[in-house]
Amino acid sequence: MKLFAFVPVKLTLLLIIGILIGRYFTFDIGWTLGRTLALIITLSLYYTFTKQPTPTLFGSIAAATTIALGTLTYQQAQPINNSAHYSKAAFENNGSWQLKIKEVLKPSSFSQRYIATVISLDRNLVSGKILLNKKMDTTALTLHVDDEVWVYTQPIAIGPPLNPHQFDYKRYLEQMGIYHQLNLNTTNYIKSKSHTSTVYGLAANARLRIVEKLKEQDFGADELGVIQALLLGQRSDLSEETYDNYKKAGAVHILAVSGLHIGILLLLIQFLLSPLRTLPKGNIVILILSVLLLWGFAFLAGLSASIIRACTMFSFIAYALSLNRPSNTSNILSLSLFFILLFINPNLLFHVGFQMSYAAVFAIVWIYPLLQKLWFPKHKIVRYFWQLLSVSLAAQLGVLPISLYYFHQFPGLFFISNLLIVPVLGAILAIGILVILLSLTNALPDWLVWLFNKLILWMNTVVDLVAQQEAFIFKSIPFDHIQLVIGYIVILLMIGLLSKVTFKRLAFFLFGILGFQLWTTYADYNASKQKDILLLHQTRNTVVLHRNGRYLKVWSKDPLKSKNILPNFEVQERIYSTTHDTLRQAYLAENQSFLIIDSLGIFPAAKDKNIILLTDSPKINLERLIRDTRPKLILADGSNYKSYVARWKNTCKKAKLPFHYTGEMGAYSFISEPY
Repeated sequence: MKLFAFVPVKLTLLLIIGILIGRYFTFDIGWTLGRTLALIITLSLYYTFTKQPTPTLFGSIAAATTIALGTLTYQQAQPINNSAHYSKAAFENNGSWQLKIKEVLKPSSFSQRYIATVISLDRNLVSGKILLNKKMDTTALTLHVDDEVWVYTQPIAIGPPLNPHQFDYKRYLEQMGIYHQLNLNTTNYIKSKSHTSTVYGLAANARLRIVEKLKEQDFGADELGVIQALLLGQRSDLSEETYDNYKKAGAVHILAVSGLHIGILLLLIQFLLSPLRTLPKGNIVILILSVLLLWGFAFLAGLSASIIRACTMFSFIAYALSLNRPSNTSNILSLSLFFILLFINPNLLFHVGFQMSYAAVFAIVWIYPLLQKLWFPKHKIVRYFWQLLSVSLAAQLGVLPISLYYFHQFPGLFFISNLLIVPVLGAILAIGILVILLSLTNALPDWLVWLFNKLILWMNTVVDLVAQQEAFIFKSIPFDHIQLVIGYIVILLMIGLLSKVTFKRLAFFLFGILGFQLWTTYADYNASKQKDILLLHQTRNTVVLHRNGRYLKVWSKDPLKSKNILPNFEVQERIYSTTHDTLRQAYLAENQSFLIIDSLGIFPAAKDKNIILLTDSPKINLERLIRDTRPKLILADGSNYKSYVARWKNTCKKAKLPFHYTGEMGAYSFISEPY
């Protein structure tokens, strides 16, 4: 198959290039708009007034127009570029915010979190989204989607990660158009008595009612958590242990209502409606009913972003199926991607779930037929399981580079859990939808509850057994963005080779593998040359790292706690071995002394140009310490009381002495530039 021979595939790739340009380069939005309009007009005039357009020239103008359109779409999709965005107003101090709850996030042990749209600020109409944090309190008001609240408080900017290679929550929220947060307490907000309803609110209320009905039935706690995740996309009641088991077994996609579920549901609907093909225009009737039922399920599952994305994608695929021309699947799939990025949200391109969904589906469309050509068993049972295995292999191969890049692990036994669960997942979804509908009408029989509970219990047991095979779970795999790109190049070269085996294609494929190995070797070599000493930030702990190539030594007050913040650093920096030791009072780093003063408050005699680290809130006279030791820098980490840190910061400011607090400025490097 010539992957890039189709026009929709080319246009989609060009649109993606334009979006990437808009993300990584800064342009004036007015200039981008003018350039895009000029290109559109040029393309229209050339096509209209040229009797025989030159394919090369026309294609070049069309390509430039699509790229410009992608850049413009990305810029316009950023809420902060809107002149009415709340950030354009003076909002540094306390203000009166009118907000509408848009999404209820999974609560933590200490707080409930919401995403809200901003209606007004100090009675002025504005726009934008903001994150709300509300401390867990049984006496506090419970907020739901579409609720409106008035909040009087000061916004807080969402800070970057404090340690190197830590999850960048700020960047994650910025991709959702969220730049600030508000902290709610019992005294600074009130809930409006009335509000307008939206389709998202109606969907959330419907899901809440379904959950309440399901809780009335005799389901086990773990089984109920899986049912809610499987059918409603709600993982708040799913235990951490169960979720980890699905992740280790390579079956976590089963718990996320997205492409897999919608795809299986579409096949199930098509099968049930197949008798209608005998009617006049039966294909059109099936298409309409299929799309309506898909979106009905999406409404039932809460209309989350992943569900909307999956339903949009499979609505296009349903259209392709109605044409009865499977060769058009790549075109239709590309058109769905083009439509979502251009008209719904170009920021979805940078969401992991979006990337994995399309990577899996494209891989199935392109790789599955090639695997069937390699071997097509005559025996029906063998052929059935080979087809299931082929789908699983194709999808896993499609998401492998993304999975390694973001999660740095690979479940070696993924095919076992998929072979056992995916064949019956359609039945589980069908029974689950029936259970929900019957529970809403209070007509759910006990035997059906028992059967469905046993099915979910069986699925959990299979996943648990696979997850226990720790030897087949490959973790902590270093994989950078260059490896991601080369990895997909190798996969594309492999697809070309499987399509038609020639010496030239084989040579390109082998060169691709060689290139991947060379870069991996270079990255490992480069890592072996790195040296650094770092002070990390961790609440109620002091952590100092000494990196010497691919070997890491950790000094900390609580070694067990420090291990919680090390995995990402170890993987990203390609650390081969890590050792732990207790914290000392003094170190020598690149000919400069590094002294630690803990809660005892003991410090040595005067020494010029020391770096002093204050830990465990020592009760010291900092002015006298500065006078006696004459340090060049004062450090404070997360083990200190914030009130002490604020006092030390003011003292250093008066003494014109640099002060670095890891809770605000992040980790400190003694050798390289601060992270």
